[in-house]
Amino acid sequence: MEAHHERTKEKYASNPDIDRAKSKHNFHIIQPMTSYKRESDARIEAAGCKTRKDSIRFVDTLITASPDFFKGKKREEVKVFFQTAVDFLSKKIGKDNIFAAVVHMDEKTPHMHLCFTPITEDGRLSAKEIIGNRTQLTKWQDDFFTHMVKSFPDIERGESASVTGRRHIPTRVFKQAVRLTKQATAIQAALDGINPINVGKKKDEALVLLQKFFPNMERFESQVRKYKKEIDYLEKENAALSKKAAANEKDGIGRQMETAKLQIEHRNLRQFVESLPDEIKQQARIQQKSQQQER
Repeated sequence: MEAHHERTKEKYASNPDIDRAKSKHNFHIIQPMTSYKRESDARIEAAGCKTRKDSIRFVDTLITASPDFFKGKKREEVKVFFQTAVDFLSKKIGKDNIFAAVVHMDEKTPHMHLCFTPITEDGRLSAKEIIGNRTQLTKWQDDFFTHMVKSFPDIERGESASVTGRRHIPTRVFKQAVRLTKQATAIQAALDGINPINVGKKKDEALVLLQKFFPNMERFESQVRKYKKEIDYLEKENAALSKKAAANEKDGIGRQMETAKLQIEHRNLRQFVESLPDEIKQQARIQQKSQQQER
């Protein structure tokens, strides 16, 4: 997590949205003095906290807004926005608990990762007590909007989960769909390239790719089922997108379009799996199971 936040890696294959040419524009609101682990350990030790093997030693929060909100804003205005956000979280979780707050300007939308050690006022390490449950987190988001809108009247609060009962669909689900679509394209290319001369080589190539594809597809299917209510709701709203765009009502359209694309990719991936020859699927499954047993 530190390597991602502080951009210490040379390549970020897992996140193609990062434009390294723009990484020089990233900046800190709170600069960590040493590694995240040392920062967190030092606070835990200073507070005399008791720890267990499964103790949550630090929490990563994500602060952002819609791309439209940031459009046209100068760097200093962006800095003020995130500083205002830090001021809010400092009161919520304790200023001394925060050890890093870095703003990324090298992805599609400016956003800040703020990390803190969850130490309570009476010196206990308890993320559960500080963060609470989903209801309390929704209250945090409501309070955050109330705090931010005082300084930024043009910011809008999305529909609260306390009203809709829906959950946020994580970005990783959308990225899973993109990766799987690329894998499916490569598998299909291998299958399409089979002829009497190279049948053995191309078939083996497809089987190797399928052994990686199937476990990833199963995880993706699990995520889609988990967020089915949220995905179905947004898909119904997609019918009104063209009218909203024509009326220049752009708020929220980007996310809904992403969800529509997610639905399409999900259907295409399922159709791809169904179209695979049974013999190929069976062989890939057998080889995959054999490799798992060897591990």
